[in-house]
Amino acid sequence: MHYRTLGRTGWNASEIGFGSWGIGGDAWGQTDDSVALAALHKAIDEGVNFIDTADVYGNGHSEQLVARVRKERSEPLFIATKAGRRLKPHVASGYNNLENLRGFVERSLRNLDVEALDLLQLHCPPSEVYDMPEVFGHLDTLVHEGKLKNYGVSVEKVEEALKAIQYPNVKTVQIIFNMFRLKPAEAFFAAARERNVGIIVRVPLASGLLTGKFKSDTQFDAKDHRNFNRHGESFDQGETFSGVDYETGLQAVEELRDLVPEGTTMAQFALRWILMFPEVSTVIPGAKNPEQASGNTQAANLAPLSDDTMRRIQDLYDRRIRAQVHSRW
Repeated sequence: MHYRTLGRTGWNASEIGFGSWGIGGDAWGQTDDSVALAALHKAIDEGVNFIDTADVYGNGHSEQLVARVRKERSEPLFIATKAGRRLKPHVASGYNNLENLRGFVERSLRNLDVEALDLLQLHCPPSEVYDMPEVFGHLDTLVHEGKLKNYGVSVEKVEEALKAIQYPNVKTVQIIFNMFRLKPAEAFFAAARERNVGIIVRVPLASGLLTGKFKSDTQFDAKDHRNFNRHGESFDQGETFSGVDYETGLQAVEELRDLVPEGTTMAQFALRWILMFPEVSTVIPGAKNPEQASGNTQAANLAPLSDDTMRRIQDLYDRRIRAQVHSRW
C-alpha cells in the first residue's frame, strides 16, 4: 500500500480506502455482517487505514460495523462519516440549524463509539447550502465543542465542490470521479490543489460497471439501487452508474477491455487510472467480501499507465460518455 496526504488534515491516508455503503445493507442487495467484517479486516491487513461511512448507511448499521472493527485493531485508522441525509424533508434550511447538525453528530459519535469524529462530511446537501455560510459556522462550532476534528463535504456537482472550498475550514471534498466522469479533473482538481484540500474519490467503479462483470441481462436485487435508481427515482441519478445509461456503459466497457494489462482485473485497472491523478488523496471502492477488498488494495501496486492508455481513455470518454454526464455534474 502507498499513502498520500489528505489535504490539511495532515493524515497519511492509504491510496485505496474502504467505502462502507455496501455493507450497510440498504442499497446494494443482501449483506452478511460476518462477511462484511471480514472484508474490513482484510482491507486493514493489506494496509488500508481510511474508511468512509455515513449515518444513513443501513440507518447507522455501517457505522456500528466500522466501530466493531476499529475496537479489534491496534492500527491507527481514520474514519470519515457523513451527515444530513436523515433530514426529512431533505432541504437546505435543515442544514442551517445547529441542533439538527449536533443531533446527527452525537448519534454518529454513539454509533462509532468515539468522543470526537475524525472527519464529518455534509452528505450531498442541496446546492443552496454552499451559499449559506452559517452552515459552515455551525460546523466550526462543533469543532470548538470537541465533537469534530475535521470537516468537509460530499458533493454531487463540480460547481458545489468549487463553492465549498471557498470556506477556509473545509479540508476535504468527496466527489465522483472515474473513467466515466472526468469533469473533476478538468474543472476542480487544480483549485483543490491550490487550497490544499484533500480529494476523496467515490463511485470509482461506476457502481460496478467498471468491473467488467455486467451484461445486458444482469439482474440486480430488488433492494439494490442499480435496480431501483437508474433514473434518479430515489436519489441523485449520478450515484447509480455515474449517471451513464446502462447500455452505453456496457458498450464503453467492452472498448476498455483491450487496454487492461495482462494479469490485472478491469476493476484494478479502473482504480489505477484514478491514482494517476496526483491531486487524488484516496479512493474508496466498496467491498462486500474479503476477496473484493483484497482485489481493490492490489490496485495500489500496479505500474503506472502509459500516456497512450490515458489518451485512449480520454478519447473514449469524449466519444461515448461526455454528452451524457459532463454538463450535468
